[in-house]
Amino acid sequence: MRVLVSFRGKKIYTGIVFELHSEEPETFVPKEIINILDDFPILPPEQLLFWKWLSEYYLSNLGEIYRFSFPGSLKLESETYLKLKPNIQVDFENLDVNEMYLIQALEVRQLVNLSEIEAFIPKKEIVKTIKSLIDLQYIEVDEKISEKYKAKEVAYIKLNEEVLKNSQLQEILLSLKRSPKQQELFLTLLEQHTENPDKLLKKSTLLEDGNFAHAQLKSLVEKDLVHEYYLQKDRLQSYEGTTEELEKLSPLQQQAKTEIDEAFNEGKNVLLHGVTSSGKTHLYLEKIEETVAEGKNVLFLLPEIALTKQIVQRLEKNYGKQLGFYHQKLTDFERVEVWRRIKNNEIKVLIGTRNALFLPFENLGLIVVDEEHDSNYKPREISPFFNAKDAAQVLANFYNSNVILGSATPSVESYYASKKEKLRYVYLAERFGSVKIPEFELINFKEAQDSKKLVGSFSLQLIDDIKLEIDRKKQIMILHNRRGYANVVECESCGYVNYCSNCDVVMTYHKFSNEMKCHYCGQKAAKPRTCPKCNSEKLNVRGVGVEQIHEEVSKIFPDAEVDRMDVDSMRRKFAYEKLYEKIEEGETDIIVGTQMISKGLDFDNIELVAIPKADSLLYVQDFRAEERAFQLITQVSGRAGRISGTGKVLIQTYNPQHSIFQMLKDHDTANIYEHLLNERKKFLYPPFVKLIMIELKHRREDKVNRASQFFGSILRKYLPEECILGPEKSPIGKINLMYQYQLLLKFPRGKKYPEYKMLLNKSLDEFNEISAYHSIKKLIFVDF
Repeated sequence: MRVLVSFRGKKIYTGIVFELHSEEPETFVPKEIINILDDFPILPPEQLLFWKWLSEYYLSNLGEIYRFSFPGSLKLESETYLKLKPNIQVDFENLDVNEMYLIQALEVRQLVNLSEIEAFIPKKEIVKTIKSLIDLQYIEVDEKISEKYKAKEVAYIKLNEEVLKNSQLQEILLSLKRSPKQQELFLTLLEQHTENPDKLLKKSTLLEDGNFAHAQLKSLVEKDLVHEYYLQKDRLQSYEGTTEELEKLSPLQQQAKTEIDEAFNEGKNVLLHGVTSSGKTHLYLEKIEETVAEGKNVLFLLPEIALTKQIVQRLEKNYGKQLGFYHQKLTDFERVEVWRRIKNNEIKVLIGTRNALFLPFENLGLIVVDEEHDSNYKPREISPFFNAKDAAQVLANFYNSNVILGSATPSVESYYASKKEKLRYVYLAERFGSVKIPEFELINFKEAQDSKKLVGSFSLQLIDDIKLEIDRKKQIMILHNRRGYANVVECESCGYVNYCSNCDVVMTYHKFSNEMKCHYCGQKAAKPRTCPKCNSEKLNVRGVGVEQIHEEVSKIFPDAEVDRMDVDSMRRKFAYEKLYEKIEEGETDIIVGTQMISKGLDFDNIELVAIPKADSLLYVQDFRAEERAFQLITQVSGRAGRISGTGKVLIQTYNPQHSIFQMLKDHDTANIYEHLLNERKKFLYPPFVKLIMIELKHRREDKVNRASQFFGSILRKYLPEECILGPEKSPIGKINLMYQYQLLLKFPRGKKYPEYKMLLNKSLDEFNEISAYHSIKKLIFVDF
């Protein structure tokens, strides 16, 4: 249950009772609980076990997990409201002066929050005063307001049927003769009531066309001719249309389903590796249907909410109101509503992003993790830093439920786990309906450059192929995974470039908004007209961003409708949905975008996918660069020829002999994984070792440098030298005015790992004892 507790004298917080015990603390005086906020436990025990595992495995605080997992409206802080209990007789003689002040304030104001009490009661006395009055049963915490969550109420209008029965219609209309607008409104309501007496009439619908005003309706209410009433309504719209049955599985899918069933019977989770458009979603739906039929609930995890559109269209026709959503774009009140509906077992299938793992499921039977390879399952920006794919398997274990990890390009770690029999490997090698997989073609851009057969970033061969598809009234996708217009604006005379004042990075030029942006801290600046250093007007743009590709395509194909899909163009509300509909209706000819276009889009008319600058995907400072390039190219290629089977992928590269490109061309997936695993084994990277990255940050570089050296020396005291890399300055040395240093730890897998982790914890405790370094911010990324 949630309880109110006080810290630092007056600050009040909400906490969760984690466990009960009967050992009296010896080293400190425990704080008292001010109030219990719930009549029943708000979290099931499985969730508390899950929190505990997350905290231990990912070396994060339980408090961080609590703050991340709970909707804000369920975490009361100093905005808690107090009110008098109804029908009480206060004996003022037995109250002290502060208690009297508070009672008097409540008699005048009805509701007072903690911040307001500070005006007339000393801070140190606030908690004591409230506790005393709660014990005397004079006051109580007003939960409805303190929890900030209120059910949404919608106003409805109906005619007063009593008046209609007892009065002549003629009399009523005569009484309204001097107010023609009121008379007209009354007649409109009467007409609607006569046509459909049982239909509910919303107040907003009645007033939205502007024919009638609030004042006229108010007058009719005051004359008792019309009643205004309110009904509670969920903020989240549920589907109320007809539900439909699923189509039959193909023989290959049926075989895969049998393998999944066998794995579940053996108590094993499944890695479903299906080529793009092989019908993985169809298999998920079958298993969801079975799980719901058994009376259990399903959690369907997606890496980002933009991908829900098509899966929702399929699921809501099956489950209607029993389908729910949970993600970052919901308002806090909407999250509380989902929380309540999950707790009351009203939602059978929940679609959500990684924070949906923390909902209070009562009888979870299946977790589906779609696109399990996606890096959005483990973002580096939001604490706690956990991997939703791995966490889902642990959560399922606590609920004794099953997990399906699905992807057309599984992560190397998952693939390795399936080879080691930790997961059951189920492979769908064919597209649904035996549609052919797209053909890959490599274009040597170096040759095109040397023979001058190019326009901007496009070779003439690529332009001809795009032209051909447009003439055939087909759609084309162009992938370029870099935001903005140009990487850098450079002065030709003196070489000056515009650095971000908060970070050690060059600002990216965005032509659409004509500004320089830092993609790390979000700082913006106007694009300089002249060089700030030498006043030269010769400013050149270097590097190619998605905006530039979009501009080039629009110039090369002036008659085609070209749209862009990236984070910047999708910021406006419903921008994604509008573009989605445009593509579906065939109003768009060419879609240019970043990795966003590679995910989950299922359109019938896309035949060609082009990647004009494929090398930029490979040459990145990351041991996962090749894996990510393979995943992204495969995912985006999967958008082509999903119905016709004549899809084509054109990869433009300076290095067509690169092993990844060659294996992609030959559709040799097994070989790609073998190649990646051999590389990782040779240089000791996951899945053969466990990586932990520790990042230290501070505003003063000398201080964070000293702290990192000191921390490195502590680690070397406990751990073998070969396990520790660093400390080093981070590749980007400063972000948002914070200097960054990092250490990379490579730990062996297996029995030794918990032992090494314990020694790391010991080192962290020793580092934390140095009070001078308390201001150093530490970030720990387990399974980096």
